[in-house]
Amino acid sequence: MAEHLGLSWQPTLFGASEPDIDRHFTRLERIELDDESWVDHAPGWVLSPDGLFQEVVEQREWGQRSRHMYDRKVLEPRLTSHWSNESNQPLVPALIETMRGVLSERYGVDFDSVGFNLYRDGKDSVAWHGDHIHQEIERPLVVLVSLGQARRFLLRPRGGGRSRVFSLGGGDLLVTGGLTQRTWEHSVPKVAKAGPRISVAFRHGLMTASEADKT
Repeated sequence: MAEHLGLSWQPTLFGASEPDIDRHFTRLERIELDDESWVDHAPGWVLSPDGLFQEVVEQREWGQRSRHMYDRKVLEPRLTSHWSNESNQPLVPALIETMRGVLSERYGVDFDSVGFNLYRDGKDSVAWHGDHIHQEIERPLVVLVSLGQARRFLLRPRGGGRSRVFSLGGGDLLVTGGLTQRTWEHSVPKVAKAGPRISVAFRHGLMTASEADKT
C-alpha cells in the first residue's frame, strides 16, 4: 500500500510491540506562546509509532483535494483522509479511536472529527494558515499527532513576528489551546529531502458545509 501511494517508507518494526499511547502524559510540557495562547508538547506520546503509521496508511482511504489559485485549479501538495462522528463509519485504526477518547477526557471536549494529512516527501507541505474553526468556539483545542518521519511545524503570530519551531517526530503530540487558533497561524514548509509523515488532527465543534464556506 505504501508503494501504491508513492511512499518511500522503511518502518522499524523488528522487535516492536503493538502501538499504544502514554495515557499518563508523562512527558507533556506546556509552552506559553503569549498571555492567552499555549501549546502542550509530549514527545514520544505514541509507543511503537511506526506500527501505527503503517496501519493508518493501509486502513484509511486517501484522496488529493484541489483548490483554486488565481485563475486555475491546483492539487494540494499532500493526501488527505477525514472522519467525523456523523460519517456512520468506524474510526480506524482502532488506536485512533482510543486516542480520541483519552484526549476528550483529558481536555474536557468531544473531539468529534479527525483529519489525516499524508506528506509523501519533502515536496509535500502546507502554507501558512489558520484552521477553520466554528466562530462560537472562542478558545478551540486542536490536537496533532505526528507519525512517520520528523518534519518542522512552525507557528507565528497572525500579525507577524518571530516563528516558533517544533520538530515533530514519530509519535509526538502537540496540542494548540487558548487563543492559539485565533491569533496564531501555522505551516509545514517544504524541505529538500524527507520521508513520509502523517499528521492526525483531532478537532471539536462540527460545522455544516454552508457554515464552513463562510469561515
